[in-house]
Amino acid sequence: MTMSLRRRSTSYFRNLTTETTTKQDPKDQNFTQTLNEICTITRSKPRWENTLISQYPSFNFSNPKFFLSYLKHQNNTFLSLRFLHWLTSHCGFKPDQSSCNALFDALVDAGAVKAAKSLLEYPDFVPKNDSLEGYVRLLGENGMVEEVFDVFVSLKKVGFLPSASSFNVCLLACLKVGRTDLVWKLYELMIESGVGVNIDVETVGCLIKAFCAENKVFNGYELLRQVLEKGLCVDNTVFNALINGFCKQKQYDRVSEILHIMIAMKCNPSIYTYQEIINGLLKRRKNDEAFRVFNDLKDRGYFPDRVMYTTVIKGFCDMGLLAEARKLWFEMIQKGLVPNEYTYNVMIYGYCKVRDFAEARKLYDDMCGRGYAENVVSYSTMISGLYLHGKTDEALSLFHEMSRKGIARDLISYNSLIKGLCQEGELAKATNLLNKLLIQGLEPSVSSFTPLIKCLCKVGDTEGAMRLLKDMHDRHLEPIASTHDYMIIGLSKKGDFAQGMEWLLKMLSWKLKPNMQTFEHLIDCLKRENRLDDILIVLDLMFREGYRLEKSRICSLVTKFSKKNFPFPHLCLEELL
Repeated sequence: MTMSLRRRSTSYFRNLTTETTTKQDPKDQNFTQTLNEICTITRSKPRWENTLISQYPSFNFSNPKFFLSYLKHQNNTFLSLRFLHWLTSHCGFKPDQSSCNALFDALVDAGAVKAAKSLLEYPDFVPKNDSLEGYVRLLGENGMVEEVFDVFVSLKKVGFLPSASSFNVCLLACLKVGRTDLVWKLYELMIESGVGVNIDVETVGCLIKAFCAENKVFNGYELLRQVLEKGLCVDNTVFNALINGFCKQKQYDRVSEILHIMIAMKCNPSIYTYQEIINGLLKRRKNDEAFRVFNDLKDRGYFPDRVMYTTVIKGFCDMGLLAEARKLWFEMIQKGLVPNEYTYNVMIYGYCKVRDFAEARKLYDDMCGRGYAENVVSYSTMISGLYLHGKTDEALSLFHEMSRKGIARDLISYNSLIKGLCQEGELAKATNLLNKLLIQGLEPSVSSFTPLIKCLCKVGDTEGAMRLLKDMHDRHLEPIASTHDYMIIGLSKKGDFAQGMEWLLKMLSWKLKPNMQTFEHLIDCLKRENRLDDILIVLDLMFREGYRLEKSRICSLVTKFSKKNFPFPHLCLEELL
């Protein structure tokens, strides 16, 4: 509980003190003594409910004044609620409005939303309007959005109208938990209640964010234009939501327009806003535009932090533009921003990607020399880079080095090596690594199985590949589409054309599109076995998927069909040509 909440809770009890002092007879010393004793017992004894009545057989526990006095003296909302439940179930006590209101307010102020909710179940208890206002805000702040909506509906029935600010708290809560459906329902209640008649910038901001969350960014943009026309302006988080949404849709002209609107409205874009734009541009390989925005923010007097520099460096490294990445690396250092472990790993990966392993290792050693501990991230970065360029032996050496140094090997390390070994044809070593991965207690991913299935199909061991596919299915892992391509090619290589054709039909029934090479390989295998009827079926399926044969294959097939004097009942010669 925050200090402000504690102070407010104390004020409730102070008010109670004044109220009960005037009501309680000061001459009744027995009452005060018994009250103090009961407060001590309920505070200190664990199972007081079983013995309290027998300890005070002549005391009137159902006296409303007694509970208010108890609430004041106990000064503990949760103990008071427990005591109230006991009074109602064992002593025939029926709490009056003042008792319930006092306890309800204290519970709301203490942030005890579930306890306050339980108090609403008492018959005939209707909290004061101010109390209800605080309660619905508390529900929203605790993410209990469905309860919020139910309470708002109930309040509307009894004619209570929460303020726009309370609605806004709850709208934001719905957004946080991804319930945009409730955002629109709450807004509809606002309009029906008359609260949403006048434009509230905070409400509009919530609606724009809801549009963006539903990928209806242009609707949010239109709403923004309406607000701006009335001379109002939303806050940065709303602009950021629109920028992020348009970046996802690759609407970079709109992104630029929103950025200029922010500047024109003197709603200065934050570093986070620029980072969202740069991230979006880099993810879509708009590196020139990203670098222009990055330079623009520096020209406007912003000071990019280490996170921003690392973001742009990573973007350049991902695209293999290491010269640009190096330039920013040294610029960052010159400005006194020391690269952290993540920044080092980004650059190490960049060097590995362009096959400059000497520089990658040099940078890795520099990172360790600066006190950054060798860990799974840095090792995984080096291992991934090495296997990408066929240096599987060096990657394997680093992998074993991790074990010697007591560094736990993660799934990325295992998957990288499994893929590298499969590319080198080291099937036994790759299978052994998968077994070790399972022994270590790691949960394999699709990337753990796919290279092995491909390799097994390549060497004709389709039974082994099927066993791995079954293992994936048992682990609820969905194979990628190319895995089925490997199976079809592997089966047709073995001469198991019936199962290969069956697998192809299954793949199409699952709405997966086979690769062009899968069709071509199957046709070549069928042609060698003179299975001309099956070739026509495969050709028909191939054409339906939008593929066309190469000229050399067309000539070869026409020759094959002509030699056999094969009629074309399902596929005319003109269509093939």
